[in-house]
Amino acid sequence: MPHAPRVAMLSVHTSPLDQPGTGDAGGMNVYVLELSRALAARGARVEIFTRATSSDLPETVVLPGVAADGTPLDADADPARVREVLTALDTPPGTVPPVLVHHVPAGPFERLDKNDLPGVLCGMAAGVLRCEAARRPGWYDVVHSHYWLSGQVGRIAADRWEVPLVHTAHTLARVKNASLAPGDDPEPAARVLGEEQVVAESDALVASTPAEATELVELYGADPARVHVVEPGVDLDRFAPVGPDERAAARRALGLPADRDVVLFAGRVQALKAPDVLVHALGVLRASGRPVPLLVVLGGPSGRSTAVRELTALAQVAGVDDSVLVRPPATRDELPTWYHAADVVAMPSRSESFGLVAAEAQAAGVPVVAAAVGGLRTIVDHGVSGVLVRGHDPRRWADELAGLLGDRARLAAYSAAARGSAERFGWDATADQLLKVYAVAAEPRHR
Repeated sequence: MPHAPRVAMLSVHTSPLDQPGTGDAGGMNVYVLELSRALAARGARVEIFTRATSSDLPETVVLPGVAADGTPLDADADPARVREVLTALDTPPGTVPPVLVHHVPAGPFERLDKNDLPGVLCGMAAGVLRCEAARRPGWYDVVHSHYWLSGQVGRIAADRWEVPLVHTAHTLARVKNASLAPGDDPEPAARVLGEEQVVAESDALVASTPAEATELVELYGADPARVHVVEPGVDLDRFAPVGPDERAAARRALGLPADRDVVLFAGRVQALKAPDVLVHALGVLRASGRPVPLLVVLGGPSGRSTAVRELTALAQVAGVDDSVLVRPPATRDELPTWYHAADVVAMPSRSESFGLVAAEAQAAGVPVVAAAVGGLRTIVDHGVSGVLVRGHDPRRWADELAGLLGDRARLAAYSAAARGSAERFGWDATADQLLKVYAVAAEPRHR
């Protein structure tokens, strides 16, 4: 495999261009987009395939690159020059190729529930193969699929093109089903079967943490030799600490009180992310006469369209509706301001393969209080950059939040250490490791 491979990146059920924090869009969207850009910075030609969800979407979106002479390859660039870069067999040294995002028609455009998507995977695979047919034979060097639905399409494409299939699960059904919230629906058996098939047929499996690598081996029978731990990155330039003046300015800009503790939850409003635990914890604090912080929920509904209304209704029942502020998901440019305005970022998730929000918050110098599950145990350095909470008992969460917010010296120490904890993660390192995984996955095919 060449040093700068041509990568078919599959993200079937959610587009990396979608706004994270609502519906099915979350950390995986950020992962696919940032990884693709980091790979392009190393000369890789990356094409992302995602299902078209509207007839208004362009067939292909070109994310800008840079020519070898330093001139931009963007919407204003000479189309012939862009085509020259994209169709060359080898990337000219110093060139950052544009990343292409292909919207592939597969099934009805109107929104489908994620559980209905297996029925359109054949159409998705056909669309991906048609796109490749317009290229010269042997164009792609590797297929990298994300989530099990993409893995099913990836199996077909990689087999047809005789290239390695590299798969990143992001979440696993058996792990989620072992930690369901009360009343939450389990992942269907068809997903478990689909994951088993993808695990069995992938040339390489990418786990975000050692814990996830163990789950792939023990729960899905993955060959340990094919499992590679590659930690996701965080944009250390976008998310950076600021001083007290900038933090105060962030609160003013967002209309938040200057004299009240602020706990931020950033993510999809769904049972898996468990924002209800935080609302119940606020109720515990109020009932016990302790100070109640302002909880800002930055996200939209996922799974059920009524999820946000249900959360606000719960706040009323718990007697803390005056202490819960729900806002829509923030853009990537807006998100640092929200982090800077918070005293603490809380992640009570019942399952997390990684937990990108925790890494971003720590990069911005904000302590994290997180459930001791999945990748959060890797990101949050307990007693140094934040607190890991065992279980989801609101009383325990109330005690941990009150204890940290009430100890300004400890809060300041965690804040000072948070950036150092996050600097372990960077997209450059992630891309470098993935290029090595691509090369290893291709080795058996060239013997």
